[in-house]
Amino acid sequence: MSTILENKTTKSHTDNGLFPSNDVMLDLKKLKKVYPTPKGDYVVLEDLNLQIKKEEFVTIIGHSGCGKTTMLSMIAGLNPISGGNISVLGKYIKGPGPDRGVIFQAPSLMPWMTSLQNVLLGVNKVFPHATKGERHDIAKYYLQKVGLEGAFIKKASELSQGMQQRVGIARAFAIKPKVLLLDEPFGMLDSLTRGELQDILIEIWNKEKITAVMITHDVDEAIFLADRVVMMTSGPKAKIGDILNIDFERPRTRKAVLEHDDYYKYRKHLIDFLEH
Repeated sequence: MSTILENKTTKSHTDNGLFPSNDVMLDLKKLKKVYPTPKGDYVVLEDLNLQIKKEEFVTIIGHSGCGKTTMLSMIAGLNPISGGNISVLGKYIKGPGPDRGVIFQAPSLMPWMTSLQNVLLGVNKVFPHATKGERHDIAKYYLQKVGLEGAFIKKASELSQGMQQRVGIARAFAIKPKVLLLDEPFGMLDSLTRGELQDILIEIWNKEKITAVMITHDVDEAIFLADRVVMMTSGPKAKIGDILNIDFERPRTRKAVLEHDDYYKYRKHLIDFLEH
């Protein structure tokens, strides 16, 4: 497959020359989002087509206001679809569901609850038939994975922003979603914490192999984490403008990525797209 994937298909995903349907985890077809305004309809997204394979990590970049977060919230089932459809493993989505876990920029934890209780909120809903002990084990396992084994009983309000985001990551992985959606989860963090959490995220993802879709403004983050970087055109009527395959082996280290011959070629490609 070429490094640049044209986005012109209108056929079904079994014969469109992209991925066969049994490889596709997330399929966005002719997606449209319209907001009515006093001056007429404002079209945020139009004719947006994107297929994401099982176990693939895709990052999405584009200018502010191009509809990245709108698209992600539609995939999450939190924002109604104006046209087209979204399917997970061939089934159309009809609102939020445990098959899609979301990590937001702000962790949106219950401040009066402990780290453990916050993670258990999702675990209890998704695994109602498990014993209390089993559900606690799941929540503790993922909190340990994000480095919070000493903070199980700390209230969310007592945690730093970086630690709150760790709870958010643990909570999302703990419900065992088919698709993990990340909306600039490290955007509000300092660069050191950001780097630590990128490493934690990719370490858990390497083990769990959950299909992941992440919005970022950071070109280096997009390259370091992704199998493919999807570039969105500027709105209104935003769609997929270009797709770049990132051919670095996994598992990756930051050092190996930075020293790779193709790193700056990839970086230039993305920056050139954003500057046009």
